[in-house]
Amino acid sequence: MPDRSLLIGAAWRAAKTHETIDVVDPSTGQVFESLARGDAADIDDAVVAARGAFDGAWGRMTAVERSRVLRRWADLIDAHLDELTALESRDCGKPRPAARVDAVCCHRYFEYYAGAADKLHGETIPFQDGYTVLTLREPHGVTGHIVPWNYPMQIFGRSVGAALAAGNACVVKPAEDACLSILRLAELALEAGLPTGALNIVTGFGAEAGARLSAHPDVDHISFTGSPETGALVQTAAAANNRPVTMELGGKSPQIVFGDVDLEAALPILTNAFIQNAGQTCSAGSRLLVERSAYDRVLGAVCDRVSGMIAGPVDAADDPNCGPLISAKQKARVDSFLERARGDGIAVAATGKLATGADRGGFFQAPMVFGNVPRDHFLAQQEVFGPVLAAMPFEDEVDALEAANGTDFGLCAGIWTADGGRQMRLARGVRSGQVFINSYGAGGGIELPFGGVKKSGFGREKGFDGMVSFTTVKTVTIRHG
Repeated sequence: MPDRSLLIGAAWRAAKTHETIDVVDPSTGQVFESLARGDAADIDDAVVAARGAFDGAWGRMTAVERSRVLRRWADLIDAHLDELTALESRDCGKPRPAARVDAVCCHRYFEYYAGAADKLHGETIPFQDGYTVLTLREPHGVTGHIVPWNYPMQIFGRSVGAALAAGNACVVKPAEDACLSILRLAELALEAGLPTGALNIVTGFGAEAGARLSAHPDVDHISFTGSPETGALVQTAAAANNRPVTMELGGKSPQIVFGDVDLEAALPILTNAFIQNAGQTCSAGSRLLVERSAYDRVLGAVCDRVSGMIAGPVDAADDPNCGPLISAKQKARVDSFLERARGDGIAVAATGKLATGADRGGFFQAPMVFGNVPRDHFLAQQEVFGPVLAAMPFEDEVDALEAANGTDFGLCAGIWTADGGRQMRLARGVRSGQVFINSYGAGGGIELPFGGVKKSGFGREKGFDGMVSFTTVKTVTIRHG
């Protein structure tokens, strides 16, 4: 659907301006598709359609009926995993195995929330004699979803799946760099019987479509995943209407490694944690903190592994460890970080390789490790969003926590030690929304509440908590004597 990529109500159509956005293959830098360039007027139409669905057929549907619609959708996603994998791989530059994981996770989100839709309930509250008090969990109404380009299928699933399960009607603004899988998922939603207007998709730029969605007076809740800077703009816009928001705003997550680590088991996880999706992951374990007594041993093993890693096109003969970065703009941003680090004299401890075919105009960055990075250096403080690891030593548990908590972010943390008491002391002491002990990431963690503290945001998605966040509580007090 080259220029008809807006789903508003039950109809696919072009943007009102009939302008389009080029879709670029990150592996080649070449345009291969175009999308509708929706703007504020298209968002307005989508919100009207969503409000009509919430006030109409979708809003009147029982939880059991919603569950069945979502289950049919989940089954269709499962039946189209190969197609969705191919779309995500080309659109985002993901190696096929990584794109397949995203498709499987998306299916699992809709399967999970289909099963959860009729499990959402309120409570009764003990109160004064002669009263019965109860609470109702009700949907917000119309929810806005601003989805980033790094994991479009997964974040669409965890956000939209939860919102629809709770009974909301959704307006989605995907990132202009990665829309194709979301558009196909929307087609499958209609095939599954999702009522008209319950799901609306407006492709377009953030400053045009996203800004209007954030500020729209008839949108009742906003879910945003992206940078802290854009998140602040979204919050400000929503605050003008006193609307709640859920913000997942990135991280600079530490991997805290003690000398008693099982290095053989930890090594593949430590390296994958910063190269996954070419480092374009909010929860990337991009800071390697190692107990000084084990620093050389651990860093050496990590560097040996990284030196053999390859960044390359998704159609390479052998699956690369990293695909390309999403765009020329993102490649320039990562390059600027690396140039600044070298200019400051930060030593490169290891560099991976570029695959044959990586010179075709794609946006490739080989994995890199920087050693002995000062804790206050920007490379240890700021989110690079590329396959770049900053390594640094610590002295003891107290120093490890000081280093781990020494950034503005707090999304995830990994703790690697065989000492059970130390595991719990560190888990309680680190300021982070998720903590993994002798593991990291938990394979997507569909059931696990996810979100951050500090500049990593607030609110939770995933799991049952993610669905609850798309509801509001109504208290009903009955005086009966």
